[in-house]
Amino acid sequence: MAEIDIIVPVYQAEKTLEACVESVRSQSFGDWRLLLIDDGSRDRSGEICDRYAAEDGRIRAFHQPNGGVSAARNRGLGETDAPWVYFLDSDDVLLPGALETLRRLAEDNGADTAAGAVVLTEPDGSRTVDAILPAGVCDAGGIRELVLRPLAGERLRAPIFNGYTVRYLFRGQYLRDHAVRFEGGYLEDEIFLLDYFAHARKMAVTETPIYDYLQNPASATHRYMEDFPGVFRRFLERKRERIARLGLEADCPGWEANTCWAGLLIAVGNEYAAGNECSPAQHRKNVRALCALPEYASAMAALHPSGCGRRKQIVAELLLRRQYGLLGLLYRLKNRR
Repeated sequence: MAEIDIIVPVYQAEKTLEACVESVRSQSFGDWRLLLIDDGSRDRSGEICDRYAAEDGRIRAFHQPNGGVSAARNRGLGETDAPWVYFLDSDDVLLPGALETLRRLAEDNGADTAAGAVVLTEPDGSRTVDAILPAGVCDAGGIRELVLRPLAGERLRAPIFNGYTVRYLFRGQYLRDHAVRFEGGYLEDEIFLLDYFAHARKMAVTETPIYDYLQNPASATHRYMEDFPGVFRRFLERKRERIARLGLEADCPGWEANTCWAGLLIAVGNEYAAGNECSPAQHRKNVRALCALPEYASAMAALHPSGCGRRKQIVAELLLRRQYGLLGLLYRLKNRR
């Protein structure tokens, strides 16, 4: 049994997978096991997984029909028995010393979880550091304040607390004892973190970057999703249930309108994403229909967003004014760039 099991969902990742795996193999901390979950890839990803498994006894390759990132991560969770579990995406890399930094942080402080900063790399090569968690050690009350409340509440105004599972080293026994699993194909990280941190009692944080996150325009968050409203509705149901169970309503008044507005902005962006080939008139009709859906209509009636980033604020104002034609023009100009 390794000290840390690293779970990597792999799908159509032949161009990035080798860099991802090598970033693990080059870590200063070597007591790890790498679980590569090939989720029905049609490119050479499966072959690359098998080659690494044959070369390095610490690497295991698994193959399954395509079921999405949640199914792949859950397959990995079903295979792990390690004291610590870490999630890595196949198009990203661990920074040097990341595993040693996280494990030492957790062990030295007797923590259930260790967390680090994430480097966000844009397609043009520009980089920023997301260190939204302050360095230090916090108890269950601090976890509620620093993680659970931000995840439940503000989703519009920066800084938004993103549900990056890659920020954390998780205690494996907590995941197994409480059957914490992923569900869904979008925003699944947020629900997973709400479930995990409902049980965690101590977290140690460093502002040292441990992960390089590629902002990939071709990722699932940027591709057209045919039934995004249905996916979001299921996410909203799960979030409602968690917030009620954790008693977060009083801590986060207006959370649902805030969350639904964020979902509406994503839904509109999805409407104009590559892969949805509609006429301008059909796009306008579809956006109008989105705004009429109960969860989005209620949010628009209850909340006028303010303080969003410039692009989000413009889209929100155009939606409130029902200026769908101008909205479509702005998206067409954006997509041409």
